[in-house]
Amino acid sequence: MVIFGFFYRRNWSQRPTLYTAIFSSQKIIHSLLDQDNIRKVLNNQHTETLKNIAERAEIETYTAVHLSDILSQGNGIMFIETTDRMNPPPLVLCAVESAARVYSDRPVVYFMKGLPDKHGVNEQSEAKKIFPTLSSFDNVYFFPLRLEDVFTGTPLLPWYKKVDPETESHWTHVSSDGCRLALIWKYGGIYMDTDIISMRPIPDVNFLAAQSSKFSSNGVFGLSTHHSFSWRCMEDFVQNFDGAVWGNQGPQLFTRVLEQLCEIPNFVSTEDIKCGNISFLNPQRFYPIPYPAWNQYYEVWDKVPTFSDSYSLHLWNYMNQGQKMVVPGSNTLVDNLYKQYCPTFYDALKLNKTI
Repeated sequence: MVIFGFFYRRNWSQRPTLYTAIFSSQKIIHSLLDQDNIRKVLNNQHTETLKNIAERAEIETYTAVHLSDILSQGNGIMFIETTDRMNPPPLVLCAVESAARVYSDRPVVYFMKGLPDKHGVNEQSEAKKIFPTLSSFDNVYFFPLRLEDVFTGTPLLPWYKKVDPETESHWTHVSSDGCRLALIWKYGGIYMDTDIISMRPIPDVNFLAAQSSKFSSNGVFGLSTHHSFSWRCMEDFVQNFDGAVWGNQGPQLFTRVLEQLCEIPNFVSTEDIKCGNISFLNPQRFYPIPYPAWNQYYEVWDKVPTFSDSYSLHLWNYMNQGQKMVVPGSNTLVDNLYKQYCPTFYDALKLNKTI
């Protein structure tokens, strides 16, 4: 927040002189409100008021929030929206809020293709106006998703320049598969699908999430910056690209590359498996309810499970396809999850407020 202070000194033989200072929570910023600007206003340029100049000063002295700075520690949590949609469904907002709460000391970044580039204004404040329930979280950031910029410097750029999105039957998902790999390669951290509700921190830095024995998902994973697994996946993405096959660039790709590195045994109980410096996390960590049973999230349970062996829950939104939504007060499993892990959003939904 920036506060403008105006101080006057009157010399009886001269016009009033205006001294200005801008106080910031971090530093004092020099503003446009210098003597020349004030003199113009006081003399004859009445069309630009002091208020106009103050607003212009705030814009031009704003220091942009740079993605590289936000993710410089390699521990960010990333979400991606590869359509132009700017009104994400409730589950997306709950997913982002739950991550912001669980990882309160880490940046949570939501990349959105439909978010316009804002040059010279406070992008973060403007973006948060769109999502009121997320505006109170200081660790949540919004950035435009520009695919060519994301793919630059990776094996995916030549592929992207050749591919025709109009002919790809699963382009939204294929482009998302590519973006998550490139972003994690560049910045490190954790990627999550927008239908994952976070419950407790994931302790591993480098991990893949098993959907079942010997089969990896790509809906949630974490890797350090420039990890070789990310690069190998991007190379495989290009070499074995087949956009017509669902999951070929996603879960199947992760499984292919993992099998090149290690022989993966079956899970016996709730143990995790180690492959070099990568943890292959048990299906219970994220998928305690498998996709054929996704309806169970929208049913009333006699006793709400604690999911004590899980870090997060994947709600299989692709299977749902918008058929079922959370209904506040319904006492379904998803109703209880929203209430506990994204209470700000849940309260707004319950009161029918703007979300």
